[in-house]
Amino acid sequence: MTIPAPFLLYLGSTTDPVAIKTSRGLATFRREDCVGEFRHDDCPLTLGLPRMTIAQGVAAGARTLVLGIANAGGTMDPQLVADARAALDAGLNVASGLHQRLRDVPELAELAETRGLSLFDVRDPPAAIPVGTGSPRAGRRVLTVGTDCSVGKMYASLALVNGLRARGATADFRATGQTGILIAGGGVPLDAVVADFISGAIEQLVPARTDGGWDVIEGQGSLYHPSFAGVSTGLLHGAQPHALVLCHDPARTGIRGLPERPLPDLAECLAFNIQVARLTRPDVRGAGLCLNTSAFGEDVARDLCAETADRLGLPCTDPHRFGVDAIVDELLCPESSTPAPTALN
Repeated sequence: MTIPAPFLLYLGSTTDPVAIKTSRGLATFRREDCVGEFRHDDCPLTLGLPRMTIAQGVAAGARTLVLGIANAGGTMDPQLVADARAALDAGLNVASGLHQRLRDVPELAELAETRGLSLFDVRDPPAAIPVGTGSPRAGRRVLTVGTDCSVGKMYASLALVNGLRARGATADFRATGQTGILIAGGGVPLDAVVADFISGAIEQLVPARTDGGWDVIEGQGSLYHPSFAGVSTGLLHGAQPHALVLCHDPARTGIRGLPERPLPDLAECLAFNIQVARLTRPDVRGAGLCLNTSAFGEDVARDLCAETADRLGLPCTDPHRFGVDAIVDELLCPESSTPAPTALN
């Protein structure tokens, strides 16, 4: 999917910092393609980009308004539709990663056609996805998993790709969510795939490879999130991961969207993910943990990583803050055979 850059990133009236993760991901990993951010006066958030009206974005060279927000159910409210219409009126293409399709909003589809502009629905799965088989396939694959949704699995995956490449290894990022797809320019929006085909979609996205390189697969959801565990399970089976990296936000006190549900213990969560992954990759192992420590000062963040590493016997880092060298060491060490935590054994 080739979405014309530069981008004007949409924040709208969002007040939840996690809900702008797609715009934030683009601002972080494709900043050179982002001219500014569009937000209403009641939005307290910023990406550190110039705040622009749609007209100012066009004047600055933007070609596409990216509706880089997420909400439960992925729907478009009237304000968002009105803002998308204004962008089309101004001559911008519009891209969205929401479940509700831009093309299914008649006024947007008609206006885009009239103006000769494009609507990009990022959460469109490819056609003819096969049913997964679980048949063993060659290659080295690492999958990021999480204690919850939106805890940094994509950030960790991209950091691992860069870390492996810095060591001279061949490594490729395999995107499975809207933000990752927008950053990479391709992938499979796994949460939009019919349930029977989830594992097959990953087998198709990450086929066998014999070049000695790594596929780093972006995780989705969490086995401990009642709303999204189904996607996480299919991803674990389709990925056939050689190694898992567990991601966690230590500032979070409950499951996102279901705060009454406590977050799982880290050792238990890693062990459970390993157990589920063993259906298609019996020798899967844990290779490390990644924490999102953005809510903490640097000294506290380093202490959290050190304490977690000591407790689980695996390298632990904040990938965006401290890098992933220790986890890359673990992945590349041929003698490494770190056993699964014993919480579920």
